[in-house]
Amino acid sequence: MQVNENCAVSIHYTLSDEEGQQLDSSVGQEPLVYLHGANNIIPGLEQALTGKAEGEQVQVTVQPEEGFGEVNPELVQSVPREAFQGVDKVEPGMQFGVQGPEGQTQRVTVSEVHDDTVTIDGNHPLAGQVLHFDVTVEKVREASAEEIEQGMPGEQEEPGQAQA
Repeated sequence: MQVNENCAVSIHYTLSDEEGQQLDSSVGQEPLVYLHGANNIIPGLEQALTGKAEGEQVQVTVQPEEGFGEVNPELVQSVPREAFQGVDKVEPGMQFGVQGPEGQTQRVTVSEVHDDTVTIDGNHPLAGQVLHFDVTVEKVREASAEEIEQGMPGEQEEPGQAQA
């Protein structure tokens, strides 16, 4: 079966940056399982996997606009240090969930800490970066109606497994 819309797909991947530094990998762990066509993974990777079959290996370079987007300078802001009440020590690299303008939770990363202010960045940590993926398609199956409705694959028992 080939990877197409409404397929539950299991992949192993290694993600590297432009310098070849490994940023993430599923190798040696459980594969990443996603619903193809449901925006569960970045668009550039999803496009590259369309039409692939179990066992195929793919190397793909994803530009920022097809990955985590370009860096948006408007998402970098200085906020008063008092906004972090209850946090003993605020350091660069720390991440916090903040409430966005429409009530949604948004993740921000602390980029600088000064005496009275803290600079936070609401961009995804990989925004603006060219990403390199080495991917192996492990498994492809039709998604159930429930999985399609939920927009993500659920736990599927393997053939031959008894239910507990």
